Amino acid sequence: MSSWMNLWYVWLILLTVFLLLLCGITASCIKFCCRKKRPPVETFSRLPYDLTVTAIDSDSTAHSTVT
Repeated sequence: MSSWMNLWYVWLILLTVFLLLLCGITASCIKFCCRKKRPPVETFSRLPYDLTVTAIDSDSTAHSTVT
């Protein structure tokens, strides 16, 4: 039994794993409870946009001036 007490680092590792597990379970429970109480989030509705398309002919004066 005294050999287990001398292995303090084993107890430290076990305590760390236990605390991490406990924190994970607690965070999951809090996340689940908050999701249940909160109203569902509405997604952004698509806004209608006006789209204007201007055709440029290859024979236009702007194209002739640039080239």
